[in-house]
Amino acid sequence: MTAAARKLTRNQALVLACLQEAERAMSAYELLGALRGEGLRAPVQVYRALDALGQRHLVHRIESLNAFVACAHHDDAADHAAGAGFAICDDCGDVAEFDLPATEAGLSGAADRAGFETRHMTVELHGRCAHCAGGVVGGKKGDGR
Repeated sequence: MTAAARKLTRNQALVLACLQEAERAMSAYELLGALRGEGLRAPVQVYRALDALGQRHLVHRIESLNAFVACAHHDDAADHAAGAGFAICDDCGDVAEFDLPATEAGLSGAADRAGFETRHMTVELHGRCAHCAGGVVGGKKGDGR
């Protein structure tokens, strides 16, 4: 467990555990529904927990889905030096996190040349995972389920 994960409030720990167990992107309202039995009653409780977890790089917001995922690199803060990338399957909803150091350098350079100061970078790719594609995608064979 990272130092950031050790100092969580009860609500933050509940939200993080829910996302980690779900292994999928969840909206704040889905999280609230899943955690009502744990005493969370208001959306603001979930949003505050998500905000704090995001600041600690323990969760990421998937803008195009208006949802959140647990960070796949939560054990290594150094992995957050590069921007975050997400491959999102439009069929099954699977979200895979990946590093993009080379892409980040290229995009940041283009932004710098345009006089734009980049503070944060997230790349979201939409398509079909190997499993849903039923064939070879990125060197992986899917089974088409």
